[in-house]
Amino acid sequence: MPANQPRSQGGNHRLDRNRDRRIALVVHTIADTPAVFQGLWILLYLLEANQVSIFVELVNGLADALTWWSQDIFTMHTEGVGALLNYALPAVIYLLAGQGIAARIRRRSPCCVNPNL
Repeated sequence: MPANQPRSQGGNHRLDRNRDRRIALVVHTIADTPAVFQGLWILLYLLEANQVSIFVELVNGLADALTWWSQDIFTMHTEGVGALLNYALPAVIYLLAGQGIAARIRRRSPCCVNPNL
């Protein structure tokens, strides 16, 4: 090992990789949360849950707030199909975006660096 190269360099790469994994996990969680609420709302809507229930109102409100940008993209004759498409599309977009960003974060971390080189 050259004298001017610090010995702890390999440990720094490991710390960077662990930090990037944690960041990727946070991104996953942030992207998965809206998708879970949207999926739950689709399920409650299709199963005709009691619309007056506080839980159903909460899930509906959160799903509506998270899909404000995609409301009424699809207008169908059947309300169930319209609700499915209008809430499923944003859920899929949130999931794909979160997976893509998290994968990019994980990929940028130095995974196979030999500290002795």
